[in-house]
Amino acid sequence: MALLDLKHLPLVRLRPVANSRNEWVALRMNLGDGEVPVFFGAPDLLAAIAPLDCVLHLDDPARLTPKLLTLLPPQRIVLSFPAGALAQEGRAQRLAALADASYRLLLDGPLPFGMARPAGVRAVSLDCRIGAPLAGSLSAAFGPHLAHGVDSAARLADCMRAGFALFSGDYPLDRSAARPQDATSRRRILGLLALLASDADARELELLLKQDPALSYHLLKLVNSAAFAVNTTITGYAQAIAVLGRRQLQRWLQLLLYARSEADGLPNLLLPLAALRAGQLEMLCRREGGERDAQDLAFMTGAFSLLDRLLGMPMAEILAELPLPAHVTAALLARESVLGQRLALSESGPDAALLASAEVDAAAWWDSQLHAHHWAIQVARNV
Repeated sequence: MALLDLKHLPLVRLRPVANSRNEWVALRMNLGDGEVPVFFGAPDLLAAIAPLDCVLHLDDPARLTPKLLTLLPPQRIVLSFPAGALAQEGRAQRLAALADASYRLLLDGPLPFGMARPAGVRAVSLDCRIGAPLAGSLSAAFGPHLAHGVDSAARLADCMRAGFALFSGDYPLDRSAARPQDATSRRRILGLLALLASDADARELELLLKQDPALSYHLLKLVNSAAFAVNTTITGYAQAIAVLGRRQLQRWLQLLLYARSEADGLPNLLLPLAALRAGQLEMLCRREGGERDAQDLAFMTGAFSLLDRLLGMPMAEILAELPLPAHVTAALLARESVLGQRLALSESGPDAALLASAEVDAAAWWDSQLHAHHWAIQVARNV
């Protein structure tokens, strides 16, 4: 993605929106009173996140001038406004005009007392950090409705019962929802991780892959996908390793660990999150001129950062089994060093102090974020 040539780029974080089948369907961004043209004046954003939609949270529909709307294609943009804005004169008519222009609209929060929902506005969004509506309470509105700030598995269940269909928040990271692996599976995973971390011989990887049907399935599915466009069906591990190459094989296996079969058959939302962190850390390392080995370690740091959630065990116990460089271990355990600060940045989003400690400027943050989301979307679509 092209780097925006701006010295004072607003600090904005993209947040995934998933449906009930654990598929990313959109990315959200909250601009508040930020400048919309800064992000939509060039094709980078919508090109990077294609085919996903962008849910744009704005504080006032009056900000969307006719000139600005030319940058926001209605087939890719969902507009969300505070429901309280309807209390201001002319805002209901403005929303109705946007609906007539084929924009999908969300009203965030409860309607002001005595106000009716404008024509064409049939869906709501709600910050669910403080609670979710009662079960079935959204049935009167058409939808699909977006619950954001969904930060636990329990709150996700509440939101589903209330009638929401789209969800955004940190609920995939909820430790209480982690499913501990059985002892045999955990030993096999840790053994494979150790081989990946130590640049193991391809034959060693092949032997361990043969013991893990789920991981083998995902690997063969991947190399036969459109992402690699091979002319011959790949049916064996040696062929898969030959098609991918050692470096790509190790990277994909680091991510494919998160694609292991779930009891409910749903994709694992940790997979695109791990890809997101890995891609962003690698890009930040590459931008500053890091050599290939340094980029590989940055990628591994992001990919391994969710292993404690995947395996349902403390990160310290996992790392005790892995021959990682000291600075990677320090980054994963304590977010120490520049690499650790960049991992923290990819986890929590930007603020001025964290950007400074991670040695990242605002434009580099945005560029690396676009690259990482583009990569994570492709990973989720091909695994």
